[in-house]
Amino acid sequence: MSETASLYERLGGVYSIASVVDDFIDRVMDDPRLNANPKVDEAHHRVSRAGFKYLVTEMVCWATGGPQTYTGRSMHDSHAHLDITEGEWGSFLDDFRQTMDRFEVPESMRQELLTIINSTKADIVLK
Repeated sequence: MSETASLYERLGGVYSIASVVDDFIDRVMDDPRLNANPKVDEAHHRVSRAGFKYLVTEMVCWATGGPQTYTGRSMHDSHAHLDITEGEWGSFLDDFRQTMDRFEVPESMRQELLTIINSTKADIVLK
């Protein structure tokens, strides 16, 4: 693969990304540290798990340079009402790390993904 390959290509494209997102969203939705926030817990039980995985896959593909277009709501609109704390953000990142470990994602790609994830923090952690 060329050195100019997008992160999307280096991650293996949509099928590989979807497999990782599947594991990650299961972790996030089942994480008692996150579900201790009643607003997050309610949201996790209100939305379709399959639909959530679809939108996150779409977003990751788009954000990493794939051909997909993200069709979901903005991060602010999706999270502002949830009162997500700094501690919950840390738990979310821990779930991310566990998924990256499971799929043996190389450190350089993890760092690129973390840069993308952290670019959304101001719209998600409002407390």
